[in-house]
Amino acid sequence: MLIIQLTGLSGAGKTTLSQYVKQKLGKEDLSVEIIDGDAYRKTLCADLSFSKADRCENIRRLGQAAYTFTGSRDVVIIAAINPFEEVRLELKEKYGVKTVWINCSIDVLIERDTKGLYKRARLPENHPEKLNNLTGVNDDYDLPLTCDLIINTHEQTSGQSGDMLCDFITRFINDKSVPFT
Repeated sequence: MLIIQLTGLSGAGKTTLSQYVKQKLGKEDLSVEIIDGDAYRKTLCADLSFSKADRCENIRRLGQAAYTFTGSRDVVIIAAINPFEEVRLELKEKYGVKTVWINCSIDVLIERDTKGLYKRARLPENHPEKLNNLTGVNDDYDLPLTCDLIINTHEQTSGQSGDMLCDFITRFINDKSVPFT
């Protein structure tokens, strides 16, 4: 079984790529489970705030949830912002998780702004709708220092990005001794 933690800012494409991989690899008879950070924030992690300690606990819980699928899925993908390198490394050490950085330039994220978060984060400080904890804008995001793969979604289509992630997964599943370059 392979557990992958996607990390990247809001709107970079983590959920889109996860769903693409699940559909494509499903056609190849590989079972894929998606642990989506947004969905789990409403259930397993509903008691957590956006403080650093709670964000770290959120990722630990997602890692534990992913691990519970050991033996019943071929691949589990944790699709969450996952902002702190220390917790990404913790999941790697504890569960053997592979890290994939879904990188996207801030200009493209602002242009996409699918959830309206970047617009709210850029509002004046005293504005009642100001978002003060948007990761990568006005809250911390540690650039991944030890990733197994980087996908630059601002430089390629979602299909190209999804195929890149699928290739990484299938190479790893088929031969763990072959590094992905």
